[in-house]
Amino acid sequence: MKNSRNDKQEENIISPVLPTYARADFAVDHGKGVYAYDQNGNEYLDFGCGIGVNNLGFCHPDLVKALTDQATKVWHTSNIYRIPGQERLAERLAANSFADTMFFTNSGAEAVECAIKMARKYHYENDAPERFRIITFEGCFHGRTLATIAASGHEKLIKGFGPMLDGFDHLPFHRDMSKVEAAITHETAAIMIEPVMGEGGIRQVSSDNMQILRDLCDKHGILLIFDEVQCGMGRTEKLFAYQHSAISPDILCAAKGIGGGFPLGACLATEEVGRCMTAGSHGSTYGGNPMAMAVGNAVLDVMLEDGFFDQVEKMSYELRKGLMTLRNKYPKVIELVRGVGLMLGLKLKLEPAAFVAKALEHGLLLIGAADNTVRLLPPLIIEKEHITKALKKLEKICAEIEKDLPDPQTDDE
Repeated sequence: MKNSRNDKQEENIISPVLPTYARADFAVDHGKGVYAYDQNGNEYLDFGCGIGVNNLGFCHPDLVKALTDQATKVWHTSNIYRIPGQERLAERLAANSFADTMFFTNSGAEAVECAIKMARKYHYENDAPERFRIITFEGCFHGRTLATIAASGHEKLIKGFGPMLDGFDHLPFHRDMSKVEAAITHETAAIMIEPVMGEGGIRQVSSDNMQILRDLCDKHGILLIFDEVQCGMGRTEKLFAYQHSAISPDILCAAKGIGGGFPLGACLATEEVGRCMTAGSHGSTYGGNPMAMAVGNAVLDVMLEDGFFDQVEKMSYELRKGLMTLRNKYPKVIELVRGVGLMLGLKLKLEPAAFVAKALEHGLLLIGAADNTVRLLPPLIIEKEHITKALKKLEKICAEIEKDLPDPQTDDE
C-alpha cells in the first residue's frame, strides 16, 4: 500500500513521472532527417531539434552505424581505465579549438559544474583561495543543478530550492561590457557568459563585447568561461560560437549537439587552467563512456567534412532572409528577427506559447524562450526545400494570429 502525506499531494501527482514539465499532448514515435512522426504517422518539420540537440537530424546514418557498431563491443568500462574513444575525440576537439585538455560529461549542466570547480581550483592552486566568485549575466541559462541555477539566478529556477550556493554575482546583460569592471573584486575568479543566449531569447554577445570581457579578465587575472552548451557544435556556422571573434576563452562548456542526440557534454580548457585538475579532483561514472565517444566522434566526422559549414551558412542566409520578409509582412505579430547561423529567434508581440502551439497544429516543431521569443533551431543538415516549407507554415501561422488580434482602439469622436 502506498502512503501519502495528504490528499492534496496525491492529487498533484498525476502519473509515475514527476510533473516537472508542461508537456504538449504530442509524442515523437520516430524520426528521419529533418522530420519527426507521431504514432499516427503525421509528419512534423523539426525546427526545435530537441532544444538544439539533434544537430544532424534524426537517425543520421553515420551516427546510427557508430552507435550500433560500438554496442556490439563495449557499452561501459570505467574511467579508471583508458578509453581510446575519449583520447581520439579530445585530440580532435583540441585541434579544432582553443583547448588543450578537456573533461567529458553526460550533460551541459555537468560541464558547467566542472567549469565552476575548475575556476575555483585554478585560483586555489595559484595561492588565491579567496577568489571563488563568478560574474554571470541575467538572461543566461547554465543548467538545473543547485550550482548552475545559482549561477543563472533566475527566480523561476531558484524558488523553493534555497539557500543558494554562494559565489555568483549577477549583472544585467550590458550593451557596453566595460561596465562589468565595476563588479570585479579581489574575490572574483571568473566571468561566465553564453556567447549567444538560448533560453534568454537568442541574444548575441557582440565581438567587441567579447573582446572587452577578454581584456578585463587578462587585466585582473581572472578566467573567461563561455557556456556554449546550446550555441556550440556548428549551430552558429562555426564549430564554436566564440570563433566568430578574435578571442578565445580559458574554459568552454559544450553539450547538446556534441552527441547528436546521445547524452554527452564536455568542459574544454587551456593547459594552464586544466593542470589544476589533478587525479581525484573530479570524476563521473558515465562521463566519456565508449558509446558516447563513438557517437561524438561520428558527429565530428560529419561536421569536419569539407563544405559542411559553408552549407550551414547558406541555409542560415536563406532562413534569415525569409524570416525578415515575414517580419515586414506581419509587424503586428513579429517585432524583430535576431540570432546567428541556424540559431535564430523571432521576438514576438505576443506570448510565444500560443505561437508554438499553433505551429504544432501546422506540423512545425518550435521552441519558446524568454523575452517573448520563439527559437528556430533546425537541424544543420536542412536543405532549401525544408526552409521553403517551414516559411510557408510560418506565414500561415502569422496570418491566423494576426486575424485573431483585436482591432486597434480609436478615440470616440
